[in-house]
Amino acid sequence: MKFLTADIGSTYTKLAAIDTVKREILATSASFTTISSDVTIGFRDALDKLESQIGKFDYQKLLCCSSAAGGLKMVALGLVPSLTAKAARLAASSAGAKVIKTFSFEITQDEADEIQRISPDLILLCGGTDGGNKEIIIANARKVSSIDGDFSVIVAGNKCASDEVAQILKNAKKSFVISANVMPEFNKLNIEPARECIRRLFIEKIVEAKGLNALAQMSNHEIIPTPLAVMYGCELLSKGHGNLSGVGELLAVDLGGATTDVYSIASGEPSAENIMFRGLPEPYSKRTVEGDLGMRYSIRFLAEECGTDWLAKESRCSAEQVKDWIETCSTTPQVIASPYSIQERVEMALAKGAVKLAIERHCGFIEPVYTPMGLMFTINGKDLSNIPLLIGIGGAIINSSDYEYILSGALKRDGDFSYAKPLSPVLKLDSSYILASMGLLSGHNPECALEILKKEINSNI
Repeated sequence: MKFLTADIGSTYTKLAAIDTVKREILATSASFTTISSDVTIGFRDALDKLESQIGKFDYQKLLCCSSAAGGLKMVALGLVPSLTAKAARLAASSAGAKVIKTFSFEITQDEADEIQRISPDLILLCGGTDGGNKEIIIANARKVSSIDGDFSVIVAGNKCASDEVAQILKNAKKSFVISANVMPEFNKLNIEPARECIRRLFIEKIVEAKGLNALAQMSNHEIIPTPLAVMYGCELLSKGHGNLSGVGELLAVDLGGATTDVYSIASGEPSAENIMFRGLPEPYSKRTVEGDLGMRYSIRFLAEECGTDWLAKESRCSAEQVKDWIETCSTTPQVIASPYSIQERVEMALAKGAVKLAIERHCGFIEPVYTPMGLMFTINGKDLSNIPLLIGIGGAIINSSDYEYILSGALKRDGDFSYAKPLSPVLKLDSSYILASMGLLSGHNPECALEILKKEINSNI
């Protein structure tokens, strides 16, 4: 059977032609995503490029994923700051949403006004364990009901408050869905039901908002979030399928135009006896998305986080040259730096900075603690020190003249004592953009998808 997979990204639309009988990718292509007009234009441009390589491609199934414009904006309201933020980010992980901000305790009118200015697509309303505090989530439901905007509310807090919260939102004519509590017991997460609600809302909204209806009709299959497709691909490569073994624990960083996403398929257990775990448990398959670390649509935020001086030093360019390239990328997102040019050096420094910051936000944070037994350390999050494989994804990494320099931002270096970053993984590239493609295919022919993944990415491991 022949499959065509399409990844409608914020910057590029990537296609792959797959023959499952031969178990190989026949061709891949990419074209600039025509997000401001009609995404099918970019799709057909990419298809023309693909068919110029292999001739007319008569496929039986079209499978699509999309992350156009970086997904849906989400804010989260909860009770305890650290627990709310983490539960919200984990629930949004892979589901097609990015958490813009979290709010804790009973929100003020100023905070309600801020949410209105953010104009989110989704609001995650959580707070209280089952049978615990329900006053906060009820009060916040009243505040949310007074906020103007075209958003949906996912209620995932204390189940004892669900009926009253539902009535408040219903009376305010707000779109909402009741989900299971993201934290039914203290320090115990249950994020899958809320994640599924977010994914469903993503599918409903993204097709309408980004003009993907035509592709959805052509496909006759559900368009899923690109991060979910990549997660499926990473899990398949890591864990294997049936009697086919995977490659083991891995880390992947996807550097895009709007966001930088990090995936870890690993237990994240402390790597040394003197490190103790604290905080909320981490899922074995974890994804984080950084909406301020994109190479085009959020490049100004990325540059601000990195700092002009650091970028100038890394790129061996002047501050003015750095600023000029950032301005060019902001006004002309489709621009590509010429190989070995000053602009490429700035581009590579930005990419390294994005990778560094995204990995530091994803991995565990280590702090010293003094005990009766002497100096010990605690880690909040995953310990990725001994991760054996790091995969780079995204045009800024793949098309660079020195991808190892960019991926070195993910590695533990002198001065990184607080971050449980990888020490010495094998560095690989998803040079054909196939992780998302094989993630899509895994729902139809996982054996073929795994064989192609191992051949394309890990052939010499």
